[in-house]
Amino acid sequence: MIQPDILRNQIDLIREVFLYANRFRGATFVVKLDSSLHDSSALSGLVSDLSLLRQHGIRIVIVPGARKRIDEILERYGQQAEHVDGLRITPEQSIPLIKMAAFDVANRIMTQLSARGISAVIGNWVRARGVGVSGGIDFQHTGSVERVQREILERVMNDAMIPIVPCIGWSATGAPYNVSSDELAVQIAGSLAAEKLFFVTDGPSDSSLKLVLPSDVIREDDGRMSRLTVSQAESVIELNEHQKDLPAILRLRHTIRALRSGVKRVHIVDGTIDGFVLKEIFSNLGIGTMVHANEYESVRPMVSEDLTDVLRLMQPYIDRGLLLHRDEEALRGALDEYAVSEVDGTIRACCALHALSGNRGEIAALAVDERFKHLGIGEKLVNYQLDRARGRGMTAVFALTTGATDWFLQIGFRNGTVADLPDERRARYDESRKPKVLVYSTNA
Repeated sequence: MIQPDILRNQIDLIREVFLYANRFRGATFVVKLDSSLHDSSALSGLVSDLSLLRQHGIRIVIVPGARKRIDEILERYGQQAEHVDGLRITPEQSIPLIKMAAFDVANRIMTQLSARGISAVIGNWVRARGVGVSGGIDFQHTGSVERVQREILERVMNDAMIPIVPCIGWSATGAPYNVSSDELAVQIAGSLAAEKLFFVTDGPSDSSLKLVLPSDVIREDDGRMSRLTVSQAESVIELNEHQKDLPAILRLRHTIRALRSGVKRVHIVDGTIDGFVLKEIFSNLGIGTMVHANEYESVRPMVSEDLTDVLRLMQPYIDRGLLLHRDEEALRGALDEYAVSEVDGTIRACCALHALSGNRGEIAALAVDERFKHLGIGEKLVNYQLDRARGRGMTAVFALTTGATDWFLQIGFRNGTVADLPDERRARYDESRKPKVLVYSTNA
């Protein structure tokens, strides 16, 4: 017989998977594969998982790294591979061999996808220009990405196919250039405003055991950094200037560029872990390093000068019976529980985090100016409070609502019951309003 706690964990996992599957349907993921993975036993499982994502409505673009294969072919034909600051120098005589290698790894991916019933296409959707001479070194036929043909990539994905983009770009005159697959993935992800960009490595996700970390960055038991903001990633780079050529630092530089170009999340994950894509996407915890823009730049703790604006913001919700009545005295006595979102110097949203017994909390008093709901500041505020809850060691956070159940479910809460509430909160449950109980597991 299955133990209740094991069954509960399995049910929670299933709920989490369905939640994220619905959230990401129609979203675009760009996946850059490390070149060493093409000969790895992990490749088959990885392609299967990417196929599964495509079948469930997530749009996928694959950028296969080719460095290892390029070096093998150049060596076979007696040519030397030379790199400066991580960038390959590409003589004219090497270009046919590099094209051969780049399209070879792309074809391997397409073959595996085809075997799983997934249509894929390899294309020349990248305009490139020569790097030229840098630091006195002529990089010859090494290029940088000038433009991505976004409209064509969109059409390919809309036709339920997976584009595979090799590390070759063409100039306006048709001259081929060898481009960095990392740069290529960043440019494609930014052009498509991708929900996620994955850097899939052939080993531990960020080698953070070798890195000096700022005090506000947590190193997990396995050595990785689980979550970073852009500002934290910049601090890591700055503190490790003495080892700036480490792959972990180079990836963080690409990651920051991607986020600044409009990508919502970048994940650095170990491609040798079975099922890593699904574990990273469909779990709050994840197994790699997730880097995101600083969502909370407009969010701050509430101060006494905000009380008038916050009460004004709450009043329409109180009038409609969506919020309980609160007065200035009550808010003043709970300043440290509230956060606000400020747009152009005006308070446009507020939200409270109340502490409950048993390392639990409650999201309350969420109000957003109707004219600013499209900015997503309500979700940012709730996420800000959830991060505070994690920092305070809370393992679960409740929300009680009469009119926003679907919204809370969409951002990661799940349905609960009155019986789930701590005793002191259950005693204050309003039977006349009968709000729905939702719960968020912080995985603290």
